[in-house]
Amino acid sequence: MSNIIYIGYEFKVTPLQPGVEILIAELGYAGFESFVETEEGVTAYIQKEEWNESILDDVQILNSEEFKIDFAFNEIEQTNWNEEWEKNFNPIVVDNICSVRAPFHEKPNTPYDIIIEPKMSFGTGHHETTHMMIQHILKNDFTNKSVLDMGCGTGVLAILAEMKGANPIDAVDYDNWCYLNSLENVERNNCKHITVIEGDASVLTGKKYDIIIANINRNILLNDMETYVSCLNKGGLLFLSGFYKDDIPVIQETCEKYMLKFEEKLERNHWVALKFFKLVH
Repeated sequence: MSNIIYIGYEFKVTPLQPGVEILIAELGYAGFESFVETEEGVTAYIQKEEWNESILDDVQILNSEEFKIDFAFNEIEQTNWNEEWEKNFNPIVVDNICSVRAPFHEKPNTPYDIIIEPKMSFGTGHHETTHMMIQHILKNDFTNKSVLDMGCGTGVLAILAEMKGANPIDAVDYDNWCYLNSLENVERNNCKHITVIEGDASVLTGKKYDIIIANINRNILLNDMETYVSCLNKGGLLFLSGFYKDDIPVIQETCEKYMLKFEEKLERNHWVALKFFKLVH
């Protein structure tokens, strides 16, 4: 494993909501990749090699008169991350159907039970976007569907897709830590049909899928939309999340340009997850 160093920012936000939600959305656009909500605000992480001194210049909420936000930052070695997650990671249950928990949590009585060691990866199910994507997967037919989980983080969405009958499944993330973590979680949940791939949208050349799940952020989604559409079979489904409800117009406009029909919106604390259908012509 490469010795990746992260910069961790501790933000204290008043009032907490919707301040924390807006802050996380803007930090995601700025390049931050992992977030842990705290009693006073949020801790945000970015790889040191992606960081620069002006990283927060475009985070507009920091200059808003509606919120008081203080912060401090320091370098964090990822080898210290496991203990932090064990202290902060609580099991969740989505719609009384799907649970996401760590190995040290008691097994719940749900039809789908996903066991993960989240480490530094984004996508534990706690964040609104992952929660809503789980809801989308639970509501739709994945039986014998070929699936792409783009920006897979912990691999939790790919794992649930297999539990719902999908086959084959590609789980892709550009971050080495997420790639290794997804491999571990795929094995931990005895998945047989998931291929974990380290890379970005460039690794999708020549691939085709019935369903694409992309929980990333607005800028990456817009940049890679043409690639996703080229990989999506006619009549296929595209699920998008990782962005704020105010971003819906630009996301929907781009999707419609590529002959994707909007079908459903889920909303949770100002975050959204959208479902699109690829029209057959």
